[in-house]
Amino acid sequence: MSVSDFLSSILSVIKTAEWVDIIDILLLSYIVYTLIKMVKETRAGQLMKGLIVFLAAYIIASWMDMKVLTYIMTETLDIGLLALVIMFQPELRRMLEKAGHSKLGLNLGLSRSTTESAAMWNNAIEAICDSCVELSATYTGALIVVERQTKLGEQIANGTIINAEPSKELFGNIFYPKTPLHDGAVIMRDGMIMAAACFLPKPQNEELVNKKLGSRHRAAIGMSENSDAIVIVVSEETGSISVAENGTLTSGFTRERLSKLLQNRLVEPADDSVFIKAAKNISSITKWKGRDK
Repeated sequence: MSVSDFLSSILSVIKTAEWVDIIDILLLSYIVYTLIKMVKETRAGQLMKGLIVFLAAYIIASWMDMKVLTYIMTETLDIGLLALVIMFQPELRRMLEKAGHSKLGLNLGLSRSTTESAAMWNNAIEAICDSCVELSATYTGALIVVERQTKLGEQIANGTIINAEPSKELFGNIFYPKTPLHDGAVIMRDGMIMAAACFLPKPQNEELVNKKLGSRHRAAIGMSENSDAIVIVVSEETGSISVAENGTLTSGFTRERLSKLLQNRLVEPADDSVFIKAAKNISSITKWKGRDK
């Protein structure tokens, strides 16, 4: 195929394109961009570079009609798809988990109502804040994971089950340095302390994390990358209170600031999603028509 024929085919495709095709191309471009952004500066990023080189070589071999090389590369691609799924398994899992975190308004009857959730968390937030302030004053290290939409059953299973109401005294006993449960994380669910001494995943790019951060802060970053949990850390070196969320660690929290963040994330209702807004609009229109009758 000559260059002029190639350009003519592209022009013909552009002329016959409809608005649906444009949306299709834009969506595909966004998906590709998101995938590249996710694997950037990770082990998967290096594999992606090698895959691009392989695909470029395959296209060139097909275009030059190299039958043997094209056959070998085609067979390799068939087997390679399964190999890629295995190699990219951690990245694919994180991508699907992030998609599940999106607020689509699909309750499915599995989550508690806002009123029930608020009642469960109000007392827990006070206990968390009071404990963090006291542990900070005594330079006692602490790591508290607050579960949200993503269930942390794997992390809870590798710890010691407690299932108790939170209190300043209980947190103090758990994180006291000479107790068996102090080395690890406390995981909270529905305003209750579910387990202690839980092990958390490492950060995706541990080599890029600040070398000055200790194991608790690294574990907090890793947990927040793998879920939508809010992870609270008290440093035993400086007494600073930090919060990890969505892979980002923020330090220098006061009691008031920590309480406000937890209230916003756990108690106050989030903005209605598109689906909920649509349902409310349909409901209001139906009521309005009913009054006209």
